[in-house]
This record gives sequence, C-alpha cells and structure tokens, in this order.
Amino acid sequence: MTCKAPPYLILASLALAGCGEGNKASSKAVADQPQVVEVVPVKSALTTATVGLPAQLAPYESVDLYPKVAGFIQTISVDRGSQVSQGQVLVRLTAPEFAAQREQAASGARAAEARAAASRATYERLANAAKTPGAVAENDVNIARQGSATDEAQVASARQSLRNVAQQEAYLMIRAPFAGVITARNLHPGALVGPASPGGSAPPILQMANVKRLRLVVQVPVANVQGVRPGRMVSFTVASRPGRKFQAAVARVADALDPRTRAMAVELDVANADAAFTAGEFASVQWPVERTYPTLHVPQTAIANDQQHQFVIRVANGVTQWVDVSTGIVKDGAVEVFGELNPGDQIVRRGTDALQAGTKVQAKAASEPPQVAR
Repeated sequence: MTCKAPPYLILASLALAGCGEGNKASSKAVADQPQVVEVVPVKSALTTATVGLPAQLAPYESVDLYPKVAGFIQTISVDRGSQVSQGQVLVRLTAPEFAAQREQAASGARAAEARAAASRATYERLANAAKTPGAVAENDVNIARQGSATDEAQVASARQSLRNVAQQEAYLMIRAPFAGVITARNLHPGALVGPASPGGSAPPILQMANVKRLRLVVQVPVANVQGVRPGRMVSFTVASRPGRKFQAAVARVADALDPRTRAMAVELDVANADAAFTAGEFASVQWPVERTYPTLHVPQTAIANDQQHQFVIRVANGVTQWVDVSTGIVKDGAVEVFGELNPGDQIVRRGTDALQAGTKVQAKAASEPPQVAR
C-alpha cells in the first residue's frame, strides 16, 4: 500500500529547500566582499623638531698637576676647594742635588770667563804689536784670534749650562696654569714625586679645574646632526634646578663621528660665574633638528611589525602590500619613514601583521587624517 503526502506538505518542503539555497548564496556573497580598511596618504614635508638628548657639564679647563722634576714635597699651600689665580705658587719641592749642580755650573762659567779674558788680552796685545812692521808674525795674531773666539764660545756654553740648572730649579715650584679651583689633593709634604710617565699609576699632587665657565658636551646621533652650526642657541635643563630652563650657544662641533657610538660630540659654552651649575652633573638638551630636504610622514598607528620586519601596509589597486620602513622623528602623532614609498601612496591607517600582504581590501579614506610634522 502506497501513502501519498498531502499536497500542502509537498509545497512546504519545496519552499524550505528553496530558502536554504538562498541563504547559502547570500552567505557566500558576504564572504566574497573585500575587507574595508581606512587609508591615509603618505605626506611629504620639511621637518623641524626637537629631540631630547643626554649631556654632561664639564669644566672648561681641567688638569692634573705633576712636577717636571723629581724631588720631595716641601710645602703645599692649597687644599681641596681652594680658589687660585693664574701663576700662583701651589707646591714647593726640594732637591738638594740641584744646589751642587748650580755651584758646579757657576764654577765652570767663572773658569771659562777667566780663560776668555786671558785669551782676549793676549790677542789684543799681539794685534797692537802687529801694527809695527816685523814686530809679530801674522800667523801668531791669527792663532791668538782663534783661541780667543774658542774661549768666548766656551763662556757662552758655560753660561747656558748655568741657566739650564736655574731653569730646573724653577721647576721645583709648581704654579697654577690658569685661574680655578683645586678639586683634589692627593699628596702631602715629605712625599717623593716625579714627572708623570705614560701609563704610570702615580697620582697627581693636585687636580684643578676652571668651573667659572663650563662645557656642555652632548653626543648627537648621526641621524640628527643636520643643521648643527656654531652660535645656535639650544635649551637645556639640569636636575639640580628643577623647573628651570636654560640656554647656551653651540661653541664647538667635532665634525666627525665617534666610531664606537656613531655620534658626534658638540660643545656648548655655559657661563657659571655665579656657580649655578656643578661641573660633572648631567643635563638634558632639547636638540633642534632641521631636515634640509623633504621627508615622508605617516601616522604612528600605521607602523606595524611582525618581529622580523617594521613596515607599513600600502593599498594599491585594492590589494595590500607590505613596505619595509625605518623611522625617524616623531611629532604631533606623525613619524618620519624611510623606505620604498612615494608621496600620495595610500597606506592603512592602523597597521597590523594580521592584514597579510596580497589581501584584497576596499580602501576608505580616513575621516580625520593626523597632522604631519612641520
């Protein structure tokens, strides 16, 4: 016996089947729709900005004081913190052997002068006698002249030896090479001291510095050396005077990079007559950066990375492309980028490695493009 379904059930089944097929087609159509992404154009502009760089205040002049000759310290008239003037005697040494050398040199000079006086008298006597024809042989006069000249040369040599000894004795007094302050005293009377030797470990007797004027030394990275020029005013701050901002002029530029740090030393002169700053303290410099040519800028949010690459995502003909970039100055939400980009290229405003290269997307202009560094 065969059972037939009522006609209304057959019609309902057909309707449901048709509806299912329609839902599948609709879902497929939605899946095939490209992802919508916000894009912004790559901008080109001249960049001016300031970057914070660490720096250090150093004395304008500093020196370790060693003696030029060996001797014992007799007196030291200064100590740590003493203010000294240029040429002031700081240390006196004693070296008894110099007295013997001086006496020996003086005795030699006196003997040479006596011989020279006798030779000169002999020559003058013979020269006068030679005025009478036949009284003295001409050869005798010439010999006397040469002897006198030799003795005069010996006098000059002896006197120079005496001056050398006196100069050596002058080295027993150590004077301040410039006006400044004694920053360290390492030895005391009675100590045996001598000249500094290369690589030697002997401490200096004194250390002194000129702190009325300081050098603000800043190491400028190679990426920020453009526009560095003497005379430019630069702002800086120090921790010892919080809330204060100071300015100083660029005074000296190394014009060469340190091969270890790839940075260039720049010095600013800082007046310190009122002792507002302490030599050796650290400072923070607001270093001005000026590009001499236009550079490209994108929003900071456009920079993405996948632990191997730093990139932006460019959209061209509805397809994504990863473009490797390096970054530079950040300002007002925008960052300099350097890579295979051109002004006007459309890039995804919010970069992410989840958006793979080669993906079909629908580009939509961002409603509020970020400002470009100017």
